[in-house]
Amino acid sequence: MSKRNSAAAKNAARERLRAEREKQAKRAKVRRQAIVAGSVVAVLAAAGGIGYAVVQANKPSHWEAVKDEKVVAPAHTTGTDGTTVIIGKSTAEKTLKVYEDPRCPICAQFEQTVGSTVKKDIDDGKFKIQYIGGTFLDGDSLGKGRIGSRGEGSKNAMAAMGAALNVSDEAFLEYKTALYSKKWHPDESTDKFKSDSYLIEVANTVPALKDNKSFQADVNSGKYDAWALAMSKTWDTNKDGVTGTPSFVMNGKILTADSSGNPPMTVDAFNSVVDAALKA
Repeated sequence: MSKRNSAAAKNAARERLRAEREKQAKRAKVRRQAIVAGSVVAVLAAAGGIGYAVVQANKPSHWEAVKDEKVVAPAHTTGTDGTTVIIGKSTAEKTLKVYEDPRCPICAQFEQTVGSTVKKDIDDGKFKIQYIGGTFLDGDSLGKGRIGSRGEGSKNAMAAMGAALNVSDEAFLEYKTALYSKKWHPDESTDKFKSDSYLIEVANTVPALKDNKSFQADVNSGKYDAWALAMSKTWDTNKDGVTGTPSFVMNGKILTADSSGNPPMTVDAFNSVVDAALKA
């Protein structure tokens, strides 16, 4: 009796062991399938992420895309794509070309020191000015069709200046003065002008632009972004031999204050070179 019970017990134990082994084998199979499935998902996710990153990397930036957009020219402009901006009395016989970049610290220095003299000369009909704006401080080379990598403030400020010009010549000049002022002009390494809200904040110090909804809408929508690039291309491809800012040209010659070719940066130096050019 004890032998039979012993055999039965052994058979039962073996059956339990077999069942347990089958159960463990099934669990191991499920784990392997889960690991494989997870690996596949991870690979697909990684591939998808890489694919998305590649697409994003190859996606043109806003300003790269703007290069191919149709130019909307502001009012008070003439010439190809509205890039000829001449301000002053029609009775003024000569025109002073003014080459600037909105982010240029030396342009800001000139504006703060000599700007009011230039404005008075324009109002008095001493000469007209032709504004030519560049964006090389952003790292741009529009003459070669390249958008640089040092920022976007010059382009963005130029577009906002286009919106101001669309309001009036006077609004354009006053806005340019405000942008170059000690209070608002940023350090060259700080790309504050890339911010539409900052440009609008500056504009609110100009009577014609203060709370001007049309102006603000044009800035926020980038209405004159393509115009800013067209203007910059005009700067890049100029025939006056200008390679830096600020630069001043009259009678086809760059006006310099000394033998080193520096621009006139004081009222006396400016008056001297301009008066000589007017008499030539």
